[in-house]
Amino acid sequence: MGKLIIFSAPSGAGKSTIVQWLMKEHPEFNLAFSISCTTRAPRGTEQNGMEYIFLSPDEFKEKIAQNEFLEYEEVYEGRFYGTMKSQVEQQSQTGQNVIFDVDVKGGCNIKKYYGDRALSLFVQPPSVEELRKRLEGRHTDTPEAIENRLAKAEYELTFADRFDHIIVNDDLEKAKQETYEVLKAFLEP
Repeated sequence: MGKLIIFSAPSGAGKSTIVQWLMKEHPEFNLAFSISCTTRAPRGTEQNGMEYIFLSPDEFKEKIAQNEFLEYEEVYEGRFYGTMKSQVEQQSQTGQNVIFDVDVKGGCNIKKYYGDRALSLFVQPPSVEELRKRLEGRHTDTPEAIENRLAKAEYELTFADRFDHIIVNDDLEKAKQETYEVLKAFLEP
């Protein structure tokens, strides 16, 4: 049975870069992304059960009522994202080590549910000022969106001490190496 690895971070901290590097460069870890559910429509070539499990809002609400989610969030009205317990079990029973890329509340909920079977990692920017530079450097957000992301980041940073390990990403190569070492120690018998 596989183990569970939870990654959370404020937007722009470098979490996705680290996770993608692990997936590509370290096949020995047998990592697989947790397949989340969403009520949004598939985009481009997305297929049901591959990138996401696509549900109607009513189907999603029914699963909430049945307590089938480890964590979920209504991002805005009628648009839900969540992680089903059954999907995680199915993936981990094949021996895959399941990676979660979730917000801080979701990360805390998953860790609480699985306890020692899960490792929770918080990827932290060196500072809010550095985070601002990174977000501005992406050129993908309006100034207002950047301010919203920074306000959210300040809130999310207050959750860092609830995670098993904090990776400070002030140097990407160093952060990758630290993540690798922590994962190796967790996954090896």
